[in-house]
Formats: sequence, structure tokens, C-alpha cells
Amino acid sequence: MRPGPSAFYVWIAVAWFPAYDLLRQPSWVGALGLAVFAAAYLAAIRMAFGEGPAWAPLVVLAAVTFALGMAYGGKWLYLCPLVSMACGVVVRGRAVPYALAGVTVVSMLVTLRSGGGEDAVAAVAWGTFVAGVVVHVTLKLFEAREELARAAVLRERERFSRDLHDLLGHTLSLVVVKAEAVRRLATRDADAAARQAGDIEQIGRRALAEVRSAVAGYRGRGLADELAAARLALEEAGVRAEVMLEEARLSPDADALLGWAVREGVTNVIRHARATGCAITLRDEGERVLLEIANDGAAQAFTRGNGLKGLAERGAAVEARAEDGRFVLTVAVPK
Repeated sequence: MRPGPSAFYVWIAVAWFPAYDLLRQPSWVGALGLAVFAAAYLAAIRMAFGEGPAWAPLVVLAAVTFALGMAYGGKWLYLCPLVSMACGVVVRGRAVPYALAGVTVVSMLVTLRSGGGEDAVAAVAWGTFVAGVVVHVTLKLFEAREELARAAVLRERERFSRDLHDLLGHTLSLVVVKAEAVRRLATRDADAAARQAGDIEQIGRRALAEVRSAVAGYRGRGLADELAAARLALEEAGVRAEVMLEEARLSPDADALLGWAVREGVTNVIRHARATGCAITLRDEGERVLLEIANDGAAQAFTRGNGLKGLAERGAAVEARAEDGRFVLTVAVPK
């Protein structure tokens, strides 16, 4: 999940260091400044994750922080990285590097003005700049991840819609033709009309089973479950199944993608190949895993439907070829 404001609220604990100085040497000016600092920091973070303008509290935060650092120095300079963190949250776009560079330079000048030596200046500059960069890069990575997730969902919806179109387009057209035949024959030949109605019933049942299969595939299963289902489906279809697997450690994405490949490949063999045998082989090739589904039937088994296109869209390398009298589907997936 993308980090929310609470992930940045906790850093207000850094204010403990100057607060400890105030406990030893009380100062109402310092206490008031520290209170304004805390309020401005929390407001900037909250508004950055909300809908309000966060620039005003950010400017107040920077002004108060640098004024306190110049006046007191020492541990008060620990507050400078929080200004940079707030910039990393509030500022967007091309202004980010300029904002972080500006905060870092001012922090260095404040440290130097407050009596800090070269080591102190370097430490404050490093801490301030890195704090802002880490925050900004982290948020950008989460944004990119969310965008990729949305794109993946969109691609999956498109794939599912294509599969449903492939499944139902021809079937529904056939149902319409059969229904028209029933209407024409109903008053002239009751037996013929009944046969046509029986055909409609069989077509509907088959379409229902195919839709259920597509929906089950849309929910997704892992490689092991898909292999078990594929072996059973091949045996029920009268196709001799042979499965040879090498042990491979797979990521969840690779496991799901290989499961999808097994499902699509075996489904095409059963529907289109008219094969008597099907061999499924899995080999670990180091950085990738190679899945081969070979059948002794028709080559068209691996050229129909949109499922295999979806595999390529997901990042798998897909190839269908003839080899030694067999037709082989090869799917290579990064581990």
C-alpha cells in the first residue's frame, strides 16, 4: 500500500532533541518556535495527502526551522531534514530537485552561520538532501506501482472480454439460427422443431460450461493446480498426458503466468488439435523457466483464440512451431 500521512507524522519525534535542550535551558521563544515548527510540519503533511494547499505551511515550516537553527544551532539543526522531507511530499514535478537543492544549500548556510564547522555542514547537507530524495523517490515508486496495477487490471479486462467474445460470439449466432429454424418448423414439422430445440439446449449447456471455465481461469490458479486440472482434462478427452517437471523456485507472478499458459495451451489442444498425446515439460534455465506443450495433432491448436496473445502481453515469450512430427508451444517466463 502507498504510505499515508501517518508514515511521515512519526518523524516529528526528531523534535525531541531541541526539546531536550529547552528542558535544560528554558526559553519561551524557543518553545513557541518549536510548537510552530511541529504544527506547520504536521499541517504540510496532512494537506499534501488531502485536498488543501500545502504550500503555506511548507513555507512557514522552512522559515521557522531556519530561524531556530540560526538562533540556537547544535541539535536544532536536526530539524532541517524534516523540511526536506516535507518538500519531498508536497512538491511535485520538475520543481522537486530545485526545492531540495535550495533547502540543502540554506541548511548549509544556517549551519555555517550558527558556528558549525565543516563536518557539521557536511553532515547537515547530507542528511537534509538524502531525506528529501528518499521520500520523493519512494512516493514516485508507489505511484508507478499503482499505475502499473491499474494498467494490468485494464489489460486483464480486455483479455477477458476478448475471451468471452470468442466463446459466445459463434455460439449465440448459432442459437439464433436454430431458434429461427424452430419458429419456422413449429407449425409444419413438430419432430424437426423438437430436434432443433434439443440442439439449442446442447449448445446452451456447452456455452455455459465454457463460460464457467473462462471465469474460473479469470480468477486465476497456480501452476500446480493448472497442471492437475490439465492432466484430468486431457485424460477425459482421451488424450494421453505426459508431464515432466524440473524443480524451479518461481515468483508468484511467474507461477500465475505459467499456470495460465498451461490452461490456454491444453485447452487449445483439447478443442482444436484432435491429438492422441500431449507432453508438458517444464525446465529451469537459470533466469527464466521454459514451458513446452507438445501434441501430435494439428498445428492450428496453438494459433486460435486470444489467450496466447494475452501471455505475450504479460511479458512471456511465446512461440509455436512444428518439430519432429509434433506441434510445440513454447512459453518462456522470467523467474
